[in-house]
Amino acid sequence: MKYSKQEVIQYVQEEDVKFIRLAFCDVFGRQKNISIMPRELPRAFEYGIAIDASSIAGFGDEVHSDLFLHPEPETLTLLPWRPEHGRVVRMFSAISYPDGRPFECDTRNLLKEAVAEAEKAGYEFAFGAEQEFYLFILDENGKATGVPYDEAGYMDIAPDDRGENIRREICLILEQMGIRPESSHHEEGPGQNEIDFRYSDALTAADHAMTLRTVAKTVAHRNGLAADFGAKPLEQQPGNGFHINVSVRKMDGEDTGDILNSVITGILAKSRDMTLFLNPTEASYRRFGRNKAPKYISWSHENRSQLIRIPAAAGEYRRAELRSPDPEANPYLAFALIIYAVMYGLECGHGKELPPAADFNLYKANAAVLEQYGRLPLNLEEARREAQNSAFIREHIPSAVLDSYCGKN
Repeated sequence: MKYSKQEVIQYVQEEDVKFIRLAFCDVFGRQKNISIMPRELPRAFEYGIAIDASSIAGFGDEVHSDLFLHPEPETLTLLPWRPEHGRVVRMFSAISYPDGRPFECDTRNLLKEAVAEAEKAGYEFAFGAEQEFYLFILDENGKATGVPYDEAGYMDIAPDDRGENIRREICLILEQMGIRPESSHHEEGPGQNEIDFRYSDALTAADHAMTLRTVAKTVAHRNGLAADFGAKPLEQQPGNGFHINVSVRKMDGEDTGDILNSVITGILAKSRDMTLFLNPTEASYRRFGRNKAPKYISWSHENRSQLIRIPAAAGEYRRAELRSPDPEANPYLAFALIIYAVMYGLECGHGKELPPAADFNLYKANAAVLEQYGRLPLNLEEARREAQNSAFIREHIPSAVLDSYCGKN
């Protein structure tokens, strides 16, 4: 249900809500919030709530540190793990300067702008996210030990899969929040798990990706565990992927041929440019080239050794799956750049430049074959250079955000 401002105020009064969390994230996608009391809600809607942004990554320094959060009532959700009496709710918030101008480092707003640009061109995007995470045992001080919760493997079942009840609790809480997980299972690594979401619009899908991380960490901690969404938590085990499924349709229903070819063309063309924002840490690059994490710029049907996989599906379920991102990525930036890359592919002629499919296992191919393909950056520094030299990135990513990712802030 999407609420109006007045409906939110009424809900808070009738449902014994005592704390309202105004949520946002820094440029790297780390969730932040400030809690306000119910009596402050009308002021929050009318004027916004001031925050000191000087200690938030990418938000500036002490010279110009005042920013305002503006809660968006349609994003209201109850936090089910908080007490029944004195309930807690959350709303995602837009960020502005004191004079009302949108804050350029509000990455959620950058995604809104990408969606609006696509709609102006007549296209509607849908995203489905698949996120992997490890469950580690906590020590007596509540710190993660790096010891996996189990030794199970891919899609194993209980009792080998000890994460089954954790995933169940996460999915039930998400449903209580109005979010619909599609599936969940044990992944390849010991203690590694995956939860997938149904398709939704870009902004909703990014909000859901952020919410999953919060819920998973909360549920894990309540059970004496730590949920780790890092790119490569265990050096000798599979890294965590953040596989992004994307589909596009013409809003007027006009048949423009195989749009999916344009999706592939655009993402392949801009994959090196945007890798920094899909894989923002040193550990991200230790994933590449093994355990189903791609290294080369290629595509194929159903093939999990490729950068882009076209899953077996028909009709409205046809989509492209981008397999390089990891959960360290800010989903708002990731989805925004994917939209712009696909728009580039559409403008290039609806996939006419699509290279041949690489219908073989890249992990087992010889060097002569691999030399025919471009590759993703090998490390964080190379990814930073690609982004800094990219006209595509400079067109769509504010300089302050790019500087933060390049270590200049």
